[in-house]
Amino acid sequence: MADEHGVLIAGEIQEGRLSQSTRELLAHGRGLADALGEELAVALLGDDVGDTPKEAIAFGADRVYAVTDPILQDTPFDAYVTAIHKVCLEHPPRVILLAKDDIGTEVGPRLACRLDTAAAQDCLDVRIDPADKRLIAERPVYGGSCIATVTCSQTPMVAIVRGKTTEPLERDDSRQGEVVAIAAGLDPSTVKTRMTEEVAEASEGVRLEDASIIVAGGRGLGGPEPFQAELQELADALGAPLGASRAVVDAGWVPYSYQIGLTGKTVTPNLYITVGISGASQHMAGCSGAKVIVAINKDAEANIFKDARYGIVGDWKKVLPALTEQVKALG
Repeated sequence: MADEHGVLIAGEIQEGRLSQSTRELLAHGRGLADALGEELAVALLGDDVGDTPKEAIAFGADRVYAVTDPILQDTPFDAYVTAIHKVCLEHPPRVILLAKDDIGTEVGPRLACRLDTAAAQDCLDVRIDPADKRLIAERPVYGGSCIATVTCSQTPMVAIVRGKTTEPLERDDSRQGEVVAIAAGLDPSTVKTRMTEEVAEASEGVRLEDASIIVAGGRGLGGPEPFQAELQELADALGAPLGASRAVVDAGWVPYSYQIGLTGKTVTPNLYITVGISGASQHMAGCSGAKVIVAINKDAEANIFKDARYGIVGDWKKVLPALTEQVKALG
């Protein structure tokens, strides 16, 4: 495409508000747009976008494309790709950012294909090379063991960014911006897939993605019982949710919603306590953003100790009750 200009965020609306991932992308995008000396735009899609354009401007956007169509009510991926592609053709961006979530993972590569460009997946950081104004992205490779620095030789440059890699900008309702209404005009035949049923999983307390403290267990616990007893007791004392490694989920000890890692959830707590987790690279890829990792494992050579700030080598059956008792004593 010719005359590409600015940074475009593919935004998402959840329960009538900007999603957390969109607010984070606006922070990433603001830095890129300022480095380019160009504007930051966000495309918001739905059957009715409500007041979210004002919210997007307050969180850093210069322009909002309000893309509406009845077909976008449930945000089907096929329709989303077509609608966001239309925005890119009418207002060609230099850089496009999407969140690494259900929508971004499905839509990002398809959009890049339609635009005849490439997509950098699972990015931890994005920045502009001052020499040639190209996007530079950093992403984990080899299960998180290494970080690769990549760039794109074509435009638009597409990056799919991992959540919790930056904090949203402070909301400023005094900011001014432009809202452009776009009728998507979608043809129902473009939607090849449809949702037949949506089942909401009951959950209580803080989500893993939002938690400042997480207690996670691994295969070393020996079975599902410790998750319901000793591990849960420590989590309750800390006001923290429970997480787990993939091996535990695969064994059926806890639901998939507990899984942290490359094929699970990405978390960035202030404190991450692991019990019986060996620290395989696939798991560490999901918790590498934790500020402090505390590991309890009977194997002194366990890989987890390479990333832990504090490590306890010992039998969790002895260590965990003592730790829980101390936490309770501290209130």
